[in-house]
Amino acid sequence: MTKVYNRKLKSIEEVKHFGKDSLTKIYGSRLLTRIATSKFVSFLYGLHNGTSFSKKKIESFIKENAVDMSLYEEKDYKSFNDFFIRKYKKIGFDKEGFISPCDGKLLVYKIDDDLRVKVKNTVYSVSELLESDDYNLTDSYMFVYRLSLDDCHRFYHIDDGQVQRSVRIKGRLHTVSDSSGEYAIYKENERSYSVLDTVHFGKVIYMEVGAMLVGRIINHDNKEFERGQEKGYFLPGASTVIIIASGIKVDDDIIQYSLRNIECKVNIGDRVGEKIC
Repeated sequence: MTKVYNRKLKSIEEVKHFGKDSLTKIYGSRLLTRIATSKFVSFLYGLHNGTSFSKKKIESFIKENAVDMSLYEEKDYKSFNDFFIRKYKKIGFDKEGFISPCDGKLLVYKIDDDLRVKVKNTVYSVSELLESDDYNLTDSYMFVYRLSLDDCHRFYHIDDGQVQRSVRIKGRLHTVSDSSGEYAIYKENERSYSVLDTVHFGKVIYMEVGAMLVGRIINHDNKEFERGQEKGYFLPGASTVIIIASGIKVDDDIIQYSLRNIECKVNIGDRVGEKIC
């Protein structure tokens, strides 16, 4: 079980770690790890889930992951992939705050003066994450949103603005759960990021990280965008969205629980901070 703080109920919950036994077995073997994290395995998995035969998985998935289908648009899903990228009927976006781009379990980290950040037990430099030394991100926070299987796998823009640059980085597809252990997943995994010029929060780096069985990160090619506009989605699996921004006062509860390494459960459009005036 993993501890997660539910902001709406103001309580700590223990949530099930789906597939933990299988992941433990995979990461107990170097060979199995190499096979399972390959893009070819993800491709085959995605190919099957795009067929009509995969529809039979939907009912059991809903039950096992306690998905509340009343929140989503009603439709006849053609495949498991079609179901997995389901859309909410309605999303509420906080009107003024710094908002969550997705459903997920959030941890926030301060980037230090040497442009390094410690995520769980692994230290990353910003240049390693972005494979670039072009960015001055001192006094910034890194918001790490871990999506689990029960979450909506669509992600959205957090403000109005324009895309300055987009980058795709090839890599493997480790799980983003704790089972990946010794691997520095955020610099090893397949990922893409955009440098955004936003109206209210200045320069923001918005990254999507692939994960085990998530071979495709779909980004809509919008050079200009609005707050609450869909940016893209992940195909099956669980994955991560990372936002790096400066000049933000992070909400107190998120800071407090992040310091204890306890994730905060957030939904698309929830306020997670505010601009420092």
